[in-house]
Amino acid sequence: MLREDERLPFTDHLEELRSRLIKSAIAVAVCFALCYGFSEQLFNVLVYPLKRVMPEGGKLIFTGLPEAFFTYLKVSFFAGIILASPVLLYQFWMFVAPGLYGKERRVLGPVIAITSFFFMAGALFGYFVVFPFGFKFLLGFGSDFIRTLPSMHEYLDFSIKLLLIFGLLFELPVLLALLARLGIVSVDLLKRNRKYSVIGAFVVGAFLTPDVVSTILMAIPLMILYEIGIFGAKWLTRKKAVASADDTPA
Repeated sequence: MLREDERLPFTDHLEELRSRLIKSAIAVAVCFALCYGFSEQLFNVLVYPLKRVMPEGGKLIFTGLPEAFFTYLKVSFFAGIILASPVLLYQFWMFVAPGLYGKERRVLGPVIAITSFFFMAGALFGYFVVFPFGFKFLLGFGSDFIRTLPSMHEYLDFSIKLLLIFGLLFELPVLLALLARLGIVSVDLLKRNRKYSVIGAFVVGAFLTPDVVSTILMAIPLMILYEIGIFGAKWLTRKKAVASADDTPA
C-alpha cells in the first residue's frame, strides 16, 4: 500500500478512474461489434431451450418492425459484456489494488474469481436445467383454441432476467461466508437454521419456477449451496481467528 506521503491526490484518482472506464468501454464496444457479427447464432443459442419444447411448427414472432433488430442488438450487447468481463475485472482490480493492504489484495482476487464462478454456475444451471422444464410447463397452457405465439423481445427479456436471478442466487455461499467473516452471523447460527434454509429453498424455488419438478430442481442446489456457505464460513472464521492470534503482541 502507498505510504501516507505517497498517496495520490483526489484529482489523480478521478483521472485513473476515467482511464479505467474508457478502457472498459472500449473493450465492451469491441466485443459488442464482434458479437453482433454472430448475433443470430447467439440468439439461437439463447432460444434453444424453448425451441426444444415448442410444438412442431412453433416459432417466435416479432410484432414491431424494429423488434428483431433491437433484439439482436441486446443479445450482442449482453454477450459483449460477458466476452469483455476479463478486461472489466482486470481494470477493476488495477484501480482498487494500489489502495489495498497486501492481505486485502490476496483476498480480493480469489473473491472475484469465486464470485464469478458461482454466478456463471447459476446462469448455466438455469439455462440447462430449469429452462427446459419451465418452458415446457408454460407452453402446456396452449390448446386448440389458445395458440402460443411468444415474441423475440418478450423471450429475451424473460430469459435474461431469469439467468441473472439464477446467477445471483448461486452467490449464496459467498454471501454467507462474507457475513460470517464480518461477524454478522456465526457458523453455529447457520447450522442451527438448516431446517429454515430448506423451507426457504423450496419457497424461493416455488416463487421462481412454474411447476413442482422445477421447484425441486431449484431447491436442491440451494440447499447444497447453503452447506457450501457453512463450509466457507467455517474456513474464513478459522483464518480470521488464526490471523488475530498472530497479530496479538507477545
